[in-house]
Amino acid sequence: MTAQGWHKLTAAEHLSAVRHNEGRPYTLERLSAITGISPKTLTKVRRRKQPVDFPTLEAYFQAFDLTPQLEDYIDQKGLLAAGSPKALVKLEPEQLKSQLALDSPFYIDRPPAERLCTAEIMQPGALIRLRAPRQFGKTSLVARTISHAAENGFRTVIVSLRAADQQLFHNLSQFLRWFCAVVARALGLPNQLDTRWDDLFGSIYSCSDYFETYLLPNAESPLLLVIDKVDDLFEHPEVASDFLGMLRAWYEQSRYSTSQKPEWRRLRLLMSYSTDAWIPLNLHQSPFNVGLLVELPEFNYGQVESLAQRYGLEPVSHYVDVLLQLLGGNPSLTQLALFHLSQQNIRLETLLQTAVCPDGIFKDHLNYVLSKVERHDLLKPMVDLATASITYSSRVGLQPRVALQLQGLGLIKFENQQVVPQCQLYCRYFGQFTQSTVNSNQGSSNQANSNETIRFTSR
Repeated sequence: MTAQGWHKLTAAEHLSAVRHNEGRPYTLERLSAITGISPKTLTKVRRRKQPVDFPTLEAYFQAFDLTPQLEDYIDQKGLLAAGSPKALVKLEPEQLKSQLALDSPFYIDRPPAERLCTAEIMQPGALIRLRAPRQFGKTSLVARTISHAAENGFRTVIVSLRAADQQLFHNLSQFLRWFCAVVARALGLPNQLDTRWDDLFGSIYSCSDYFETYLLPNAESPLLLVIDKVDDLFEHPEVASDFLGMLRAWYEQSRYSTSQKPEWRRLRLLMSYSTDAWIPLNLHQSPFNVGLLVELPEFNYGQVESLAQRYGLEPVSHYVDVLLQLLGGNPSLTQLALFHLSQQNIRLETLLQTAVCPDGIFKDHLNYVLSKVERHDLLKPMVDLATASITYSSRVGLQPRVALQLQGLGLIKFENQQVVPQCQLYCRYFGQFTQSTVNSNQGSSNQANSNETIRFTSR
C-alpha cells in the first residue's frame, strides 16, 4: 500500500472500532474474523514491507466498505499502479488543528483512556474529569466520547467556557443564566429563564431547578454535558467556587437520587481541563476529588512508532528513537515533527539542529511555555534544572508548588526520586538562558514565596 492507501484504511478501521468495538482498537484475531484474512497475512499487509496479492488487499479494504483505488497501492516494480513514478503523498495538515476528525488516521489511542470514557458515560450519574497538559489531545478524545454517546441515543451538549464573555465571570447569577441558556439552545429548547428563574431562592437553586424540572426531563434519554476549558474558571474564584460546588452537588444528586427524583440519573458530566492551570486550594473540595479521573499521558514508543508508520516514514525505528528523546512523547509536538518530516519540509538532522531556534518549527510552543513560566515566576527554577542536567550537577531545590506547576506544564518528570526535564527540547531551550536573562525577565520572587523546598537529584 502507498501511504495514502494505508491512511485511508486505518482511518476506516478506527472509525469502525469506535462504532462497533467501544472505541478499542481491533485485535489481530478480531480483524481476521472481520476480513477473512489469516492473522499471519494481516501482519504482512500491515507492516507494508512485503508484497501481497491484490485479492488480499481488496478483501481488507472491502471489509471496511472501501474499494482500493489506483493511488492506494504500488506494483512490484515500485511504481504507482497508474504507471507514474512513486511520489510522496501530500497529506492535509489536519494534525496541526486543535481536534482531529473522528476518522482521522493520525489519531492515536492511549489505552485505557478511550475505553474508560466510553464505558463510564454509560453509568447513571457519571462524572469524568479529563485532565492533561495543553494540546495533549483532550478535545479529540472528548469528540470521540460524544460520538459514542450519540450513537447510544444520548442527548449531547458541549459548553466551552472560553466562549463566555469575561464580564460573566464577575457575576454568578449572570454566569449561571448564560450557562442554562447555552444548554437549552444546544438541546433545541426555548429559553424559559424569565418564568423559571426565581432570585428569591438564589442563582444556584434556580439553575439546579432549571435542569431538574426542564432540561433533564425534556426527554427520556440521558444527557451528556461536556464542560470544556474548566481551567478558565480558576482565575475567577468568586464564580468558580459556587459553580463547581454546584456541579459537585449535581453529581451527588445523580448518584444518590431517590425514585422521586430520577431526572438526575440521566445526567452524565464530563469536565475537561488543563494541568497548565493551578487549581486554587479552596476549589479542591469541589468536583475534583469525586468521579473518575482520566489523565492523558505522553506517547510511548509503540504509539510514536505507529504514528510514524502512518506518515510513511522509513526506517521507522530511527525516527522514533530520535523524536522520543527530543520531544519526550509530547503528542502535539510529535505530530508537528512527523508532519514536516513526511512532507519533506525538513530533514531529521536539520530538525535536531534547529529545534530551539527562534524560527524553528517548535517556536510557537516554546514561546507559549516561556510566557507561562515567566507569568508564574517559574523561569529561574526551570533554568536551574536545565543547567544542572546539562552540566550533570548534583542537586536542584524546588518548592513543592513549583515542582507541581512545572509538572503540570509538562516541563519536568519524576524518575526514581529525581526530577528531570521532560525531554531534550526543554533542557536545551531553558539551558540557553543566562542568569542575567533570568533576573531581567523575572527576578527571584519565587524564592521569597516559601522557605520550604523539595530537593531532587538532577541528572
